Amino acid sequence: MSTPSASPEPEIRRGLNGVVADTTAISTVSTATNTLLYRGYPVQELAESTPFEAVADLLWTGDLPDADRLAEIQRQERSLRGLSETVQGVLDALPADTHPMDAVRTAVSVLGALEPSAEDISPEAELRKARELFAQLPAIVAYEQRRRWDVRGELEAHDPQGVGRLVPPRDDLDYCQNFLWMTFGETAPAPVVDAFRVSMVLYAEHSFNASTFTARVIASTLSDLHSAVVGAIGALKGPLHGGANEAVMHTFDEIGLREDESREEAFARAEAWLTDALARKQKIMGFGHRVYKNGDSRVPTMHAALERMIAHYERPEILGLYDGLREAMGRAKGIHPNLDYPAGPTYHLMGFDTEMFTPLFIASRVTGWTAHVREQHAHNALIRPLSAYDGVEERHLP
Repeated sequence: MSTPSASPEPEIRRGLNGVVADTTAISTVSTATNTLLYRGYPVQELAESTPFEAVADLLWTGDLPDADRLAEIQRQERSLRGLSETVQGVLDALPADTHPMDAVRTAVSVLGALEPSAEDISPEAELRKARELFAQLPAIVAYEQRRRWDVRGELEAHDPQGVGRLVPPRDDLDYCQNFLWMTFGETAPAPVVDAFRVSMVLYAEHSFNASTFTARVIASTLSDLHSAVVGAIGALKGPLHGGANEAVMHTFDEIGLREDESREEAFARAEAWLTDALARKQKIMGFGHRVYKNGDSRVPTMHAALERMIAHYERPEILGLYDGLREAMGRAKGIHPNLDYPAGPTYHLMGFDTEMFTPLFIASRVTGWTAHVREQHAHNALIRPLSAYDGVEERHLP
């Protein structure tokens, strides 16, 4: 008589590494070309000249809008840009040292609480809410940046028009122009606007990353869109996911930014710093990626935008630090930069505080998050994985 065989040990994939959890039509990384595709379009092609409003609509609806449709989308987005007085009051009430990611997360939660049809998860309602959130986040992020300057007594240097904390939106500017206008209170030069647009396009979507998967898990419970985005922001706050662009600038600061230095001098200092950091087994942020094995396909496009910013602002020492770390890391570890590596110094040159880099990521990635929430709700199944228990055996009270 045969004895029953023991159940096979479950295969544990920590971090869900290699697990295919569902299908998506929103984005993928082509294994043939190592290229990130948004609805089939290579992201580097979209980043060349496509307006960010058009890319957002592509992610939400599956197709790029034609000229007439884009004009209507832009008109609608411009009508929704204002900062809610309630949200402004909540931001003003936060402590001066509140992490900006916490501030933006709180603001989105307030918007969700104010939404009269929060529980309506129909495709039409969620598309409307996605468009509204997309239009309102620049005002939230810009205001939080200016609030922080004001608290530190630095607002006057960033307030050429003398308007104070809140710069009203302008309906004669596109999304990226207006975002920079509301942050800095002056019209940004065309090269700066374009580099900002490129970063927004490249950060918009990236398949089932940690924050997107968080949004989908929350959406799978049939929770509302704003709750899913709040959860995604919480996931993005972690330094292993969204904080790397900030960490890149902290690395540059540790090496030392010297504006009077040549590219060659900065390059040599960066190489020496990296050699010492690796000897101390220090983790270097901005390099490597769980998906890309042969280099992040978004980096060349963002690198080109960074080089344009370096030329515009005449800051060759930043290129020296950038190239010195990149080349030394390649020789020592064979690891390539990811998107955060060129994005961090690009935002620094534009004038954003380092702690605001990840909130900029939110303003872009909200397009991908909300596209995934809509996709999850379209063919929903509650996401509820199993676990393998490795605790103590059954025991009883004496």
